[in-house]
Amino acid sequence: MTVNTESRSFGNYIGGKWVVSASGNTEASINPADRNEIVGYCQMSGKEDLDRAVASAQGAALAWRKLSAPARGDFLFKAANILESRLNDIAETMTREMGKTLPEARGETARGVAILRYYAGEGLRKNGDVIPSTDPDGLMFTTRAPLGVVGLITPWNFPVAIPIWKIAPALIYGNTIVFKPAQNTAITAAKIIECFAAAGLPDGVLNLVTGSGSVIGQGIIDHPDIAGISFTGSDGVGKRVALGAVARGAKYQLEMGGKNPVIVCDDADLDLAVDATISGGLKSTGQKCTCTSRVIVMSGVYESFKEKLLHKVRQIKVGPGMSSDTWMGPCASESQMQTVLSYIEKGTAEGATLFHGGERVQGEGFQQGFYVQPTLFENVKPEMVIAQEEIFGPVLALLKVDTLEEALEVANGSRYGLSASVFTRDIGSAMTFIREMNAGLVRINAESAGVELQAPFGGMKQSSSGSREQGQAAIEFYTSIKTVFMKA
Repeated sequence: MTVNTESRSFGNYIGGKWVVSASGNTEASINPADRNEIVGYCQMSGKEDLDRAVASAQGAALAWRKLSAPARGDFLFKAANILESRLNDIAETMTREMGKTLPEARGETARGVAILRYYAGEGLRKNGDVIPSTDPDGLMFTTRAPLGVVGLITPWNFPVAIPIWKIAPALIYGNTIVFKPAQNTAITAAKIIECFAAAGLPDGVLNLVTGSGSVIGQGIIDHPDIAGISFTGSDGVGKRVALGAVARGAKYQLEMGGKNPVIVCDDADLDLAVDATISGGLKSTGQKCTCTSRVIVMSGVYESFKEKLLHKVRQIKVGPGMSSDTWMGPCASESQMQTVLSYIEKGTAEGATLFHGGERVQGEGFQQGFYVQPTLFENVKPEMVIAQEEIFGPVLALLKVDTLEEALEVANGSRYGLSASVFTRDIGSAMTFIREMNAGLVRINAESAGVELQAPFGGMKQSSSGSREQGQAAIEFYTSIKTVFMKA
């Protein structure tokens, strides 16, 4: 195994200091494009480390909430500028640590900069309303109070954007933070925290603890001094977060899985639909909660769409994310690759027709990476596993239907309801889709994976706890409403 000359060991960030875990144990973060390359080392922390971080956040909470919101925003502006100045380094770390292509990693890091600047501006926006009182001598209004210490648990697929879209609103609304990133993107997370430290964020306001989900993640769920938990990840773990939070009266926010459909109507622009399906379903190796997974195509255009889709998919260049000509990188880990391959086996076993891909990529330069071919199935029935369960890999399942009503029935026939898109030139069809599609994000003539930072984001059914992230909607989770009645 080789260690990159720039790799190093990263500590936890607690109370404004970089510290090793109480055990001193670390874990290597490896490059999924080449398992022989170690990107860096992160701490394998325990309960003692988590307790220190929570105590640090508690100690900083009162001073931080007393600081004016515009003053808190100044720290976010500074962090944004520092992140922007380090964009290339952080993007390259992301690519080496979780595999997405360098252009995607740069775009994601730039999005992190934009998120910080957006929420820095939130410090100058209103945080309450004046309400008429029945008492003519009274003044009644609402204001917002921070929760206190919040725990943030984030996944590996967007290791810059998702942490920042949780950290930034938590901070601007006056909370202090204990942040647990996914362990296989902990080096990227540490480099994000370095930007906040360089911005002069007061000690204890933002704390990073790395380690296993079973220890640190569960510890956040159970900790009596953590008032709120924001989680992004699988629905199975999300349910454990909810149960633990309810048991002790903590607030929780969950953004979980998706089995996102695209509907292609008879009158669709097929070239546009094909490009969006490929981008939405296969970019980032299909490792997005909003990625297109089910492609529901009307029978009148099915064969034409399939032919165009296959032609474009065959042109996809798979390889290391750092290579300039790579369009799709590896799965983020060996376990994720094996999960994707197991779902492909299930699809074949259930009788779906595999008409492209379906195997691990072979050949020189691929042996040490976790590569799966872009994969296409047809003759998929709505009840099949590959049409019901989230795969989180480069697999598209094609389903043929005759009408929009049938398409919507199939699209809604999932326990998930995160995002969905339709391709049509008919305004009536578009409006029907908007009304009847049970998803938190619906898009017309655009890929399912598009999310904008200023708009509320979240799902329906088992994709979400019902709350929304991003935009001004974030204030609803990170604060509580306080109603004030005043009389002279």
